[in-house]
Amino acid sequence: MNLSRITLIGCAVFAVVSGIGLRAEHSETAKETKPVNVLDISEPHVVSKAERRAKTLLAKAVIHVQKEGDDSVKDFMSDPEYIDGELYVFALGIDGQFLASGGSSMVLVGDSVLDTQDVYGNPFFREMITKAVHNGFGEVKYHWTNPTDRMGEPKTTFFERVGDVIVAVGYYPERSSAAEAKNLLARAMTAIVESEQESLAEFNDADGSFVEGDLYVFVMDMSSGKLLAHGVSPELVGRSHSEILSPDDKPILTEMLNLAKENGRGVYTYRWLNPQSSKVETKHTYYRVIDNKLVGVGYYTKSNNT
Repeated sequence: MNLSRITLIGCAVFAVVSGIGLRAEHSETAKETKPVNVLDISEPHVVSKAERRAKTLLAKAVIHVQKEGDDSVKDFMSDPEYIDGELYVFALGIDGQFLASGGSSMVLVGDSVLDTQDVYGNPFFREMITKAVHNGFGEVKYHWTNPTDRMGEPKTTFFERVGDVIVAVGYYPERSSAAEAKNLLARAMTAIVESEQESLAEFNDADGSFVEGDLYVFVMDMSSGKLLAHGVSPELVGRSHSEILSPDDKPILTEMLNLAKENGRGVYTYRWLNPQSSKVETKHTYYRVIDNKLVGVGYYTKSNNT
């Protein structure tokens, strides 16, 4: 075999290997940029003041039953010590008998609630009992009639088992208004003007002053399309708009970015996870552009949750 033929074969082999390498590299790049549903990479939860109050009240009630015995649950119906504003304590037996309540559910006292359902047919008391028997404590989420507006609202109840009694306190996740979202956005814009670096750090602090209930700030670079800040989902920071889909698999960040490039400011409606209720709800985000950055704050409205 002469030298020229060896050279040709070598070049051919190199070309094939190089082609395989390029295809592999391209394949890896494609994998890295494939859009992902946000629910697969982020499950944000913000501990609200109401949640903290509910847990504190529950702890006090549990200690009371531990010290005074099962019959002391009747104190939950009359002692103001076990009522905190709209929050109250209730108790039921592991057999499903409803024992006491300091709130509107007192109408259930004496009844079996094993088959009681929420407004969507969820037997949440039965779920609570099952978890209490197996784990001793936990939480359940359901839709219950809110006494303030008589509507079926998402409610979260924390509970703990004490012997044969389940002690519980529930709360309705707070829902911010459009005006509150606008005010937080205005504060965020002012903070960026004062110090961009410091403001981004503050926006990314889940325990900071720019997370208010279900409101938080997010910032996206207009050129790269990457998130620079996200108040409740730090795992999204650094990801591109093209990588993230909404819970209903829509490229909402891409659409919002395109609108911002055209208009500079506006409001955009989409489906997103509420960090307070842990439910997918309708979100309305106000956004503005400053220094080539999209800054947004959104609020949630009542809708059928998934």
